[in-house]
Amino acid sequence: MTVHTTPIKPLRILILGGTGFIGPHQVEYALSRGHTVTLFNRGVTNPKLFPNVEKLIGDRNAPGGYKALEGRTWDVVIDNPVQVPRWVREAGAVLAPNVGKYVFVSTLSTYKTRAKIGMTEADVDMLNLPSAPDATEKDASYGERKVRGEMDAKATFGENKTLIVRPGLIVGPGDLTDRFSYWPIRVEQGGEMLAPGTPDDPVAFIDQRDLTEFIVRLCEADATGTYNAVGPQHGLTMSEMLYGCKAVTTSDTRFTWVDADFLLERKLRPYADLPVWMPPRGSSAGWARMDISKAVAAGLTFRPLADTARATLTYFHQQTPERQAQLKAGLPPEKEQQVLAEWRAKQGGKPGNG
Repeated sequence: MTVHTTPIKPLRILILGGTGFIGPHQVEYALSRGHTVTLFNRGVTNPKLFPNVEKLIGDRNAPGGYKALEGRTWDVVIDNPVQVPRWVREAGAVLAPNVGKYVFVSTLSTYKTRAKIGMTEADVDMLNLPSAPDATEKDASYGERKVRGEMDAKATFGENKTLIVRPGLIVGPGDLTDRFSYWPIRVEQGGEMLAPGTPDDPVAFIDQRDLTEFIVRLCEADATGTYNAVGPQHGLTMSEMLYGCKAVTTSDTRFTWVDADFLLERKLRPYADLPVWMPPRGSSAGWARMDISKAVAAGLTFRPLADTARATLTYFHQQTPERQAQLKAGLPPEKEQQVLAEWRAKQGGKPGNG
């Protein structure tokens, strides 16, 4: 598919959400391309954003929450924040007859395993079983709920009007989870730093700006179907990520690579205590090795790691001192130093090795 560099025609775009993590850049990019944007949300998160954009207020968890959308038409609706499948069906009950396309922002967590290297959108046998139609966060996993959401999207809006994008770990400025941010922040602090696994372990993520721009361009191209959206295009290793983060700082960080089994023995959780990273073996052998050729052919592009790392640090330093003192992912300093000391003792007291 060829994605046009300029819009075929201006689109009327309804964004459900739009003021959280990935929404603001999506709105800005759509406006810069000449589209008209309407936002629908509760008016709670960042309500002062976009004073010149139409805003409709509604609560998707409340009875009659979609009333503000009744009787309106749009070319495209982009559904960013779906947490439970019924939101898809309830939105569809109001919007399906009146929109040209429905975009469901899903997740790579729809796949139950990543044992296969180079998994594509065609590997439907690798998907989780769908949750129950009325499942909540308490009833089913995130991936199971997203599988049901994908099914409901196609059933409600029709496959010929449904576009599904499955991002991997979404990173960059505005991220409140610190799942990528931990690394450039920790690198900036300097000193000896724990680096998990081996320098060649693969990692994957997508800058929220690359993701949201891709979604808008897919809408312009009138695309349908399903796309895995993660990157970068040519792969990235843990060492390339860490040294790339270091390159945008002036820190004296020294990396000490600690064996995966040693970390697992100490109950350190990949992708949580050590975010982004997952040992590339067993059911996770293909974790950071998804086939993204379909998305790349459709126009998915990737900004340099330096851009993502620098913008992430800039955003972080704009937060309050209290927020900066409480990272939501990664190793607490005392735990990192404890594990490093134990590793050095096992290695005969050798210092950092990178």
